[in-house]
Amino acid sequence: MILKHQVMEMLLNACPSFKEPWKEYFDYSYQPGEEQLLYVDLGEFAVHLVNLYKGKSLAEFPDVFEVIERLHINGDDFVKEAATIGLLEGIQNIAGNSDLNPEVFYEYLKPESKKWWDRLNDYWSGRSPSV
Repeated sequence: MILKHQVMEMLLNACPSFKEPWKEYFDYSYQPGEEQLLYVDLGEFAVHLVNLYKGKSLAEFPDVFEVIERLHINGDDFVKEAATIGLLEGIQNIAGNSDLNPEVFYEYLKPESKKWWDRLNDYWSGRSPSV
């Protein structure tokens, strides 16, 4: 089972281009010993993914989206929810607010992640009362 303290390390391993931005963000955002806020961290990672897409730097996407799938399948309840609400919804919002159709990411999603992406879309379109 994947726990919240493992998530960012898994994403960093899958996406080495995020290591330097992560270090800068982490040093700016956290004091030594301070608890990390996974949802906020995932939002920062979502920004990076949108920027990679915009820069046509997609080489890391297969590994990244494989990790996202693993979070949805093997994460504890907190990690599963964070993978959907923190990361997938973050990608959708950040892309949509930067003149990029969020659906460009759909092709990279694996089956379980696609299910949650679709549920987010259903919720925000009013087709479903919850995710």
